[in-house]
Amino acid sequence: MYLHAIILRRELFPAKGGYPFSLPAYQGVEEIPLTSSVTFFIGENGSGKSTLLEAVAYQCGFHTAGGSRNNLYHVDRAEAALGDYVRLSWRPKVTNGFFLRAESFYQFASHIDEVEKDYPTGYRSYGGRSLHEQSHGESFFSLFAHRFRGKGIYLLDEPEAALSPMRQIAFLYLMQELVEEGAQFLIATHSPILMGFPGARILSFDTSPLTEVRYEETEHYQLTRRFLENPRAFWDI
Repeated sequence: MYLHAIILRRELFPAKGGYPFSLPAYQGVEEIPLTSSVTFFIGENGSGKSTLLEAVAYQCGFHTAGGSRNNLYHVDRAEAALGDYVRLSWRPKVTNGFFLRAESFYQFASHIDEVEKDYPTGYRSYGGRSLHEQSHGESFFSLFAHRFRGKGIYLLDEPEAALSPMRQIAFLYLMQELVEEGAQFLIATHSPILMGFPGARILSFDTSPLTEVRYEETEHYQLTRRFLENPRAFWDI
């Protein structure tokens, strides 16, 4: 592990509050310890999990629309509203890593095409061909399998967006290999499959303040299990 804590600099929060500073998950929180090589941020849309992940990416020097420290390209609304109000505690600090933001992945793929024109590598880090020439799911998995290396920090915002259930399970195996090589993951997700990664820490942003929850206690697990056991019950209301 490299990143040991995320510190919210609440003393710098604007006095007038507003989004995202007034989000319930952030209230009463000054430091978020990271005690596992894999940490999941979970919660409903708008709960603040992606906002915090963007702030971590900003502090890591990654492009907040997606990429590493070396990816420079323009995207509208690639902001990190909480970026200047977060401090990271490293032991030691690493600069290798990547920020995946599912909603702006198309723009990242276009950026890679432009880079390839000037510095041809045969798309070595992306499966040997343009990400635009692969299906959505294939392009995500090519990124994970070829671009990610151990001894780095990987920030993923809803990586399941393009992955089938089978691909999500394959990604769990890939994550395990990367963790064994020294990778650390922070992942914002809605996927009960990904949350099942052994030994992962799960932080719920649906509570105030955010708290750690067990896998079986998450609504994602409980609701999915109830549905799979008796889907008709959800219609017989």
